[in-house]
Amino acid sequence: MKNSTFIIGCLLVCAVAVSCNTPHAKESVVAAAPVTGKFAYVNIDSFESKYEVLKTKQDEFKKRQADMDDELQRSYSEMQGDANEVQKKAQAGTLTQAEYDAAQKRLMQMQKTLETRRQSLTDELLKAKDDFNKDLKSHLDAFLDNYNKDKHFDFIFTYSNSGGSPLLYANKSLDITKDVVDGMNDAAKNDKGKSK
Repeated sequence: MKNSTFIIGCLLVCAVAVSCNTPHAKESVVAAAPVTGKFAYVNIDSFESKYEVLKTKQDEFKKRQADMDDELQRSYSEMQGDANEVQKKAQAGTLTQAEYDAAQKRLMQMQKTLETRRQSLTDELLKAKDDFNKDLKSHLDAFLDNYNKDKHFDFIFTYSNSGGSPLLYANKSLDITKDVVDGMNDAAKNDKGKSK
């Protein structure tokens, strides 16, 4: 699951930084006060690959998706087998019209039940992902608030090597990803230890 959008939403992103890199924006910035402040960024690709809680949760979501797909495939195969059996009997002329109608009704109900189950499982998985994303954002916000008490950054951006990042260039000396990942992993271990 390469779903960077929920993590990107977790970090403060300032679109003004991108617009300041365009030639027209530079002309208008020349007349304005110089941009000041202390900046840092988190490499979202590294964060996703190294934050243990996220990796574990992504694996859990993948497993739930696979289990869901397996369950639905088994149900679909069962329904398809039943439909094939009805078709064979109908072609052989061994079904009365009443039996055929009852079988059709049963198959339609199976299909409806299967669709309802698919929607229910999908909704459950989406809700679990949404709940996790909210929890992740809450933990990340709390960590960055605490982390920034002695760092005094004015802005912390996200950056992605794979594109989609609002930053066109990132000075590696401003990369705080390791601090954030290590700190969040340590906090998760401490939280896990307290809950035991």
